[in-house]
Amino acid sequence: MSGLDVALREVHDSDLPVFFRQINDPEAALMAAFTVRDPADWDAFDAHWKRIRASSDVVNRTVLADGDVVGSAAVYGEPGEREVTYWIDRAYWGRGIATRALRALLAEVPERPLYARAAADNAGSRRVLEKCGFRVTEHARGYANARGAEIDEVVLILDG
Repeated sequence: MSGLDVALREVHDSDLPVFFRQINDPEAALMAAFTVRDPADWDAFDAHWKRIRASSDVVNRTVLADGDVVGSAAVYGEPGEREVTYWIDRAYWGRGIATRALRALLAEVPERPLYARAAADNAGSRRVLEKCGFRVTEHARGYANARGAEIDEVVLILDG
């Protein structure tokens, strides 16, 4: 684990170009698998972020490492079916940042159960979720835009 100071804060307008660059990293998109259809469409990206930032049902946070914007984390969805999601810049993978960011988000959003989904072959994301108390409850298949195919995925729950 790195010695970086990891913190969450509200999303600022200035974070959006960083998030846009991150989702357009081809290697990171392949690992995440379940991405938007066209990550290079700024207008769709901007409209999506305007919608979710205006929603009272979504908890969106910017992930900071030593004060630098390195990703995002959120809880969204209907009560009883709420899901977590996060994205960490590939340059910061393997340093414990996603785990610390998710733990901070889970402390901020105490409702349970919470769900998560990950590509079955995304060992890093599964490890982050399991370190934070999620457990695999289901194996499914879903269409992954970044891979252009239906792939195996896991569904996890945090119910404690």
